[in-house]
Formats: sequence, C-alpha cells, structure tokens
Amino acid sequence: MNSIVRSTVRCLRSRTWYYGAVQSNAVLNSGWARLMCSSAVQKNLEEMVKRDKVVVFMKGTPAQPMCGFSNAVVQILRMHGVGIYAAYNVLEDQDLRQGIKTFSNWPTIPQVFFNGEFVGGCDILLQMHQSGDLVEELQKLGIRSALLDREKEA
Repeated sequence: MNSIVRSTVRCLRSRTWYYGAVQSNAVLNSGWARLMCSSAVQKNLEEMVKRDKVVVFMKGTPAQPMCGFSNAVVQILRMHGVGIYAAYNVLEDQDLRQGIKTFSNWPTIPQVFFNGEFVGGCDILLQMHQSGDLVEELQKLGIRSALLDREKEA
C-alpha cells in the first residue's frame, strides 16, 4: 500500500494526474500504478520539451547553477544572447531527474532541447559552440546569436 501512496505522491508532485491502481484479491497492484505514472510522466516531459524553443534540464537554476556542467550550458547560451528559455531544476524532483534521462535515453544532466528535439548535454553544446554549428541551429529557431553582432564589431 505504501508504494501506491509514494507513486501517487510522485505523480502529483510532477503535476501529473492518473488513475491506475487495480485491486485484485484485496491487494493493490503497485506495478500497474507505477506504469501509469511512468507513462504520464513521459507524456508530461514530451509536453515540457515542446513548450519552448529552448529547454534545459539542469542542476540548479540559470541564476544559480549547482554543477559546473550546468553552469557551462548557461554560459554558452548567455554568450549567444539566448535569454529566454525554459529551465527545469532536476535537483528539486528525483522523478523529473530520472524521467528526463529515460525520456531522452541520455544518462547525464544537463540536457538541452531545441524545438522539442534532444540536442545533447554540456559536451555536445560546447562542441556546437566551438564549431559554429550552434549559431546555425539558433537561427533555425529564429534566434539570432549575439556572437554574430560581436563579429561585426571586431
């Protein structure tokens, strides 16, 4: 019974409602509830990554990153003048932290999404920045990189 309650609380914390507990022989099937919660969390994550042009799942917040890799992603986006993006602090919710890893099939945090598509983590964003590919990808999103303006000034 406690596992059903914990599963329900996790889903409610992630703002996901579900009904999936099945009673058979006076025993609640917690596996079914977890499956329903997992499915609902994955659907919620899909909506989260599609809601904004740029979405970052990170440790901490853009104002106060809690790890060097998350800080690097914030700094790269800042250098390019990307000031408006959705950022989700995975340290506040373990289900979100594990759920995004499952959703993207990528084991580490931070994770960056452009228009609902998984881009990668810190290392990939850094490579894109260094190669100039990030400028092109941002243009596809309708975001003009601030680095283009700096190049003209120099």
